[in-house]
Amino acid sequence: MRITLFKVLGLTLALTGFIALSSYAADETKTAASTATPSGPRFEKEIQAFIAKDKINPPAQGKILFIGSSIFRKWTTVTDQMSPLPVFNRGFGGSRTEDVLARMDQIVFPYNPKIIVYYCGSNDINASKKPAIIVANFKSFSERVAAKLPKTKIIFISINKAPQKKSRWDWVEDANNQIKEYCESTALRSFIDVNPVLLNADGSSKEELFVADKLHLKQPAYDGFTKIIKPILTQEWEKISKQ
Repeated sequence: MRITLFKVLGLTLALTGFIALSSYAADETKTAASTATPSGPRFEKEIQAFIAKDKINPPAQGKILFIGSSIFRKWTTVTDQMSPLPVFNRGFGGSRTEDVLARMDQIVFPYNPKIIVYYCGSNDINASKKPAIIVANFKSFSERVAAKLPKTKIIFISINKAPQKKSRWDWVEDANNQIKEYCESTALRSFIDVNPVLLNADGSSKEELFVADKLHLKQPAYDGFTKIIKPILTQEWEKISKQ
């Protein structure tokens, strides 16, 4: 009886350990797949500023929304550079993919955009969020758009290979590659790689395109982005205009 009890206890401990290990291994996937909820006070001031601005001068419905983190927020010339395309910018703070998800009801769906140009993920990597989480959050964003705005196009702009995150360029590549594959296999989704603007022929950073923090960009970088993004965006807008 004592031997049997020890065997039972041993099997129980082994099973408990296996379940714990399985749970640990699955934790990242569970976290990645979960739908983000409103992120409390994070960026509330910025979001309320957008809402107040929209009450005074609301963007026209059915246009082109640029949304994401400070790489877009600091692109202050984007409206002029994309003209005559009907672009407006709602990049905010040092947002992560979870923050963009949390704010969709406030600064995505009210505009009924026909095209969404999305840049986010840099800050996730800086916060040690692994590529699987970035990819899952973008997929959740995409699926929510598909449910509410089934004809809306989403264009994902590649996460930048900034010198500031050189030690995690492998994470950047992993996230970009997974999202590119997703976009290529999903209707109304596209991926645009802007990293060629930021890199030399040998793969090193063009550090002259970055400000002192080696993360954010100088105007010539945005000029380069415009040359890549605008022709594609123009083509997509012309397709929509003909429908």
